Amino acid sequence: MRDLLVKACKEALRDSVVCGARDGETGLELCRAEQPDVIILDLALPDRDGLDLLDDLLAACRRSKVISVSGYTDEFTLHRALRSKLHGFVDKNEQTVDALAEAIRTVMNGGRYLPAAVQDLHTTQRNNPASFDKIFSEREQHLLGLFGRGFTNSQVAAEVGLSEVTARNYRCRLMAKLGVRTSPELIRYALEKGFTRPRSALSHGAIKG
Repeated sequence: MRDLLVKACKEALRDSVVCGARDGETGLELCRAEQPDVIILDLALPDRDGLDLLDDLLAACRRSKVISVSGYTDEFTLHRALRSKLHGFVDKNEQTVDALAEAIRTVMNGGRYLPAAVQDLHTTQRNNPASFDKIFSEREQHLLGLFGRGFTNSQVAAEVGLSEVTARNYRCRLMAKLGVRTSPELIRYALEKGFTRPRSALSHGAIKG
């Protein structure tokens, strides 16, 4: 899929030099060496979360514009993306290579590129008093991702350096805020909102040609 995207970018942006990397660490080294004008960052990398890599990329390439491509447009992914320093966001399931080319032109001209569907979802979430960012702290959002993966209280405690009692209290607090009574219901919410992914989830495809 990476090779197909590189080929599509070369065809859409004929005067540009385009290269690709297999994972986040390789991509970071490539960016340090090449100092590209634009970095196209997949948010689902084999070795790292794309948004977790963003600060390292911007530190290594201070003049680069970064456009994310993602097959995930759930509420949590968009929330994180819109709060980040990304210059653009492209939905690789729904948008074409032409949209990516438009995104590149937009960010190179100093703008921020967000497709209409993403802007609409962001507006809906912002106006929803029950959206997760209004009822959960950032700490609770992080822990919800762990509980959503099916972690036990002891596993969560070990992961983040809490006592098991404190982890259990967080689980109970999250469930109370959502009005759910069981851990499976909590896991279902985490999956629906994008705090965690199904274990069997595969790549969600590439940008359309």
